[in-house]
Amino acid sequence: MKFASKINTSQIMKSVYTWMFFIVLAGTILFSCKSRRQPQRVFFRGEAQGTYYEVTYFDTLNRNFQTSIDSLLKEFDNSLSLWVDSSIISKVNRNEQVHLDSLFIAVFEKSMEVARLTNGKFNVCVGPLVELWGFHQKKGEVPNDEKITEALRHIDYRKVKIEGDRLIKEDSLIRLDFNAIAQGYSVDVIASFLKSKGIRAFLIDVGGEVLAGECKPDGTAWRVGVEKPADSANADRQIENVIELCNKAIATSGTYRKYRVENGRKLSHTIDPATGYPVQHNLLSVSVVSSDAMTSDAFATAFMVMGAEEAWRFIKAHKELGLEAMFITFNDKGELMTVMTPGFSQMISK
Repeated sequence: MKFASKINTSQIMKSVYTWMFFIVLAGTILFSCKSRRQPQRVFFRGEAQGTYYEVTYFDTLNRNFQTSIDSLLKEFDNSLSLWVDSSIISKVNRNEQVHLDSLFIAVFEKSMEVARLTNGKFNVCVGPLVELWGFHQKKGEVPNDEKITEALRHIDYRKVKIEGDRLIKEDSLIRLDFNAIAQGYSVDVIASFLKSKGIRAFLIDVGGEVLAGECKPDGTAWRVGVEKPADSANADRQIENVIELCNKAIATSGTYRKYRVENGRKLSHTIDPATGYPVQHNLLSVSVVSSDAMTSDAFATAFMVMGAEEAWRFIKAHKELGLEAMFITFNDKGELMTVMTPGFSQMISK
């Protein structure tokens, strides 16, 4: 048998070494790229809506979106803040002709949904009552029964609706107040923005309304503290419980910090739309967990109006909403008592 040519051993070995070099080089490059693409923790804090906000997330590109989020929150205030004279809600309350934006419409529609579910315990048309009690200004005299009765005539949430991009009022004296729901929605808006940038693992806190995205890259849940009711508005904050969240939101409403003292009486900022007076019951605070911050925020306020027993019955009757809650009350001896739904207790950090 004849060979066409003689095998060159040195040439073969040279080719083998060359391929090994490229394989090692490629592995080094891939390892380097992988190292650079490890999720990096990003954190920043700012001020908005008269309170603080904190955002934490993990991003493989290590991007900082604080400037973008500040712009989002400014746009939010221009739509829904009662403190901005030129905002859409301020113009609506003055009965000016104004086109509604998507932020206003989303909050309004959710507000009407919760109002119907709670038979008006949650009511964003309480503006006349809130103004009457002077809670926005943190001052003012205690109104008499006659004034309260008159204000109650102008808080019917069934007399407002949206047609196209316009708000229609059957009663021109109705004034909206989204303070019990808008802050929660601002958290959801920030979350939507982060998701649009490919960020899934995040924790957003705007004034105590909190939304956790997917668990951290290491698989652990986000830990969130639930405040213990304080003796006074200026008392140091203490943690009652720490819960672990992934893809859930929590909001807390309470009477222990938001109140005004008149003639030695504590007047809660939570008004019962049925009576026109601040709530008077033994529920100090309620924390609500749901799938989004707007829902948690709204129902936390609704439950503060209801009181613990009625709120507990509501949760059991509406399991389709997926609400979990923790109630902190006081008994006849003034002792604090904590009651929570089974789902909420499972979130408590061990």
